[in-house]
Amino acid sequence: MEKQIPACPVELTLMLISNRWKVLIIRDLLEGTRRFGEIKKSLGKISQKVLTENLRSMEENGIIKRTVYNEVPPRVEYSLTETGYSLKPIFDAMCDWGLNYKKSLEY
Repeated sequence: MEKQIPACPVELTLMLISNRWKVLIIRDLLEGTRRFGEIKKSLGKISQKVLTENLRSMEENGIIKRTVYNEVPPRVEYSLTETGYSLKPIFDAMCDWGLNYKKSLEY
């Protein structure tokens, strides 16, 4: 079954980073490679199931890369792909906008 790709580029971007968890996962991975537990701890109130689903979806879409090390116990790390890292300017703009909005509330 082929995925339907929206004609609108904004819709496509939203489809790929469609929820707050994905946005926060990308935020964390922009700082560097993370293990599952580190991501979960950073996000706070996310269940293991929801985190796993989001990571799998982002891996399928080429946003993140999952690396499994052949160790006991197994070690798994997540990092952004080149495509995922290309979202950095969008996240920088979101950060700037959020800081400016916060300042406007302080009068």
